[in-house]
Amino acid sequence: MYQKLDIFRTAGAMAQHAGARQAVTARNIANADTPGYQAMQMPSFAEAFDKHTQLVLQTRPGHLLTDARRREALVAVANSEPSPNGNSVSIEEEMMNAVAISREHNRSLAIYRHGMTVLRTVLGR
Repeated sequence: MYQKLDIFRTAGAMAQHAGARQAVTARNIANADTPGYQAMQMPSFAEAFDKHTQLVLQTRPGHLLTDARRREALVAVANSEPSPNGNSVSIEEEMMNAVAISREHNRSLAIYRHGMTVLRTVLGR
């Protein structure tokens, strides 16, 4: 029943996006000492939503990019200066990204919880 409500779909999309961003950040940190590795980045959910809102509307399944292909299209090389060995990962920057991603994920959970509270109140439970 509640899966079709936009607030729950949006909260779920926010949580999935935060998970994908966290995976990119974790990959960057794991390759912090790999010579020649280029740091990758994903925009925040708000930036991605503003930029790709038209992709959410579709006339039939498979008409536009799938969620996985859409997330892959959002991943881009970060604009940071490489070290002498060619690696462009900044641990400090990745730590800041991880905190922002954690906040984004917590925000999605808060939205979901609030929506459930509203539903329970409406149903009298």
